[in-house]
Amino acid sequence: MLLLLFQIAGDRFGLDADSVIEITPLVELRVLPRAPAHVAGLMNYRGAVTPVVDLTALLTGKSAQKYLSTRIVIVLFPGHDGKDHPLGLMAEHVTETRSFKPGDLRPAGVDVKAAPFLGEVALDPRGGGMIQRVRVDAILPEEVRKTLFALIAKAENA
Repeated sequence: MLLLLFQIAGDRFGLDADSVIEITPLVELRVLPRAPAHVAGLMNYRGAVTPVVDLTALLTGKSAQKYLSTRIVIVLFPGHDGKDHPLGLMAEHVTETRSFKPGDLRPAGVDVKAAPFLGEVALDPRGGGMIQRVRVDAILPEEVRKTLFALIAKAENA
C-alpha cells in the first residue's frame, strides 16, 4: 500500500495514494460564511465546484499554515448520492510517499469516536516514528456529506 504523507502539529499521517486524483498548490478559495472551521472553502477544480477541508483544522482546530509544501490533495469522495465527487484536502508538508507491506498497518488500539477518519498506524520503515492512515471515506460526517454534495449537484444542474 502506498501512502501520501503529510504532517499535522508535528505528527505524520498518510492518505491512500489510490484515492488521490491530483495534488495542487494552494489556490484562492471561496470562503463559506458560517461553515465549520475545518471547511476551508470552495475551489474551482477543472470546472467543478469542489469543497476543501483543512485537515489541520479538522484535527487541531487551528488552520493550516501556508508553507511552500502545503497543498490541496484532490481525492474522490463517495457522496450520499452514490457518486464519487472531487474533494480537496488541505494538508501541510505534502512532500513524499511511503510504501507499506500488508500487515505493516495495525489498529491504533484506541477508537476515537470524534475522529472516525483516523485509521491504522505503522512504524515508518525509514525511522521517524509512526504514521497514521487517514480514511478519506470517513472525513465528512454523514449529515455534511448529504447536504454538501446535494447543494453542489443542485447548483450544477441549475
